[in-house]
Amino acid sequence: MLKIHHLGHSQSERIVWLCEELEIPYQLEKYTRDRLTQLSPPELKALHPLGAAPLIEVDGILLAESAAIVEFILARYGHGRLQHGPDHPDFPAYLYWFHFANGNLQPVMGRSMFIGRCGLAPDHPIQASAQGRLDKVLALIEARLAQSDYLAGSAFTAADIMSVFSLTTMRLFHPLDLAPYPNILAYLQRIGARAGYQRAMTKGDPDLTPMLT
Repeated sequence: MLKIHHLGHSQSERIVWLCEELEIPYQLEKYTRDRLTQLSPPELKALHPLGAAPLIEVDGILLAESAAIVEFILARYGHGRLQHGPDHPDFPAYLYWFHFANGNLQPVMGRSMFIGRCGLAPDHPIQASAQGRLDKVLALIEARLAQSDYLAGSAFTAADIMSVFSLTTMRLFHPLDLAPYPNILAYLQRIGARAGYQRAMTKGDPDLTPMLT
């Protein structure tokens, strides 16, 4: 059986959510961040040199990196679900937004968080540059969601599973007002209504109220 090593309040929520959407059986091993450092506990560091989550174990394989895990699970268990193949008209959009999550959205959120903790004035060039980039990224997502209900088009896909963490749980670490982005907020309400998302958050992070507003 697939085993998910899940660190609470982290990108590994993607993997729990994906398995719930696909309705595949899995074993969930949960870990809690250190209260002082907010880093992974020693138990995770014993499994992987980077001490990172998510990790999955299956058939003697130990695999890290959430995007790689999502692709692995889709290839082995998806049977074409939650993804678009090369003959689908939304295939390019699916690829773009799937990789946009870790290629742009999450790095920009992380950079903005770290720079924000330096205590720079809002008009400092470094602070202003980070904020400007984040604004552009959010505006791009907002414009996309004005065109379609989901990032890859009319259908919910793994591109959404990859992206939602940054717009929700990541805001625990980097508060972000989404009021200027009504299409993103409406999108998060559609996500929050999904039974698979609700099950995943209840199982993986029962102490967390999903940040959908």
